[in-house]
Amino acid sequence: MTAEAELPPAPEQARDVFGDRFADAVRYAELLAEAGVQRGLIGPREVPRLWERHLLNCAVLSEVVPEGVTVCDVGSGAGLPGIPLALVREDLKITLLEPLLRRTNFLTEVVELLGLDHVTVVRGRAEEVMGQLPPVHVVTARAVAPLDRLATWGIPLLRPYGEMLALKGDTAEEELKSSAAALSKLGAVETSVLHVGEGIVDPLSTVVRVEVGESPGGVRFAAKRAKAARTGRTRRRR
Repeated sequence: MTAEAELPPAPEQARDVFGDRFADAVRYAELLAEAGVQRGLIGPREVPRLWERHLLNCAVLSEVVPEGVTVCDVGSGAGLPGIPLALVREDLKITLLEPLLRRTNFLTEVVELLGLDHVTVVRGRAEEVMGQLPPVHVVTARAVAPLDRLATWGIPLLRPYGEMLALKGDTAEEELKSSAAALSKLGAVETSVLHVGEGIVDPLSTVVRVEVGESPGGVRFAAKRAKAARTGRTRRRR
């Protein structure tokens, strides 16, 4: 049986969640099941659970993303959670940040095919683009790295008083506790574990929210950010 044949029909909840973009969500699921598997972006075993475990699991993140903000999806991979979020929320301006060329090629194809005009694909690592990309209100991530390491990449990309929303699994509470000191040094002022997707996904999607104060990244990144900004201005003058 091929990976394509294993893609199940979209569940009824998907129609409610994606609304007018339901057909685009189906096309994205097909692309993940076909090109995504062929290019090694997702494993073939994930195809039968693409809707529940991946698309819907990511789309419900929209419940905790404020209206009309800028978002950077760090380590976007095959576009999760960035693309489901973009399908649900056209009010957002989303950057899909991914270092690997084969993944950014796939993301660019998906964005163009689905007409996601409010989405930009950027190739690079979070630590490399700091100062080059405008700071964002919200950083999202899923299955990228343990929370403490993810925070060192994601938090410095935030604007003052922004927030990082990381989709996590059963270990969310433990990760948050063990990362408390690191998060504090990075300028975090409030942390919480949220459960979203009531009536849509079971189990609910678990989100770690890290809110920052006026210095995202803390003292350590303030000088780095200023240096990156100066370098950017020098390049533009040339």
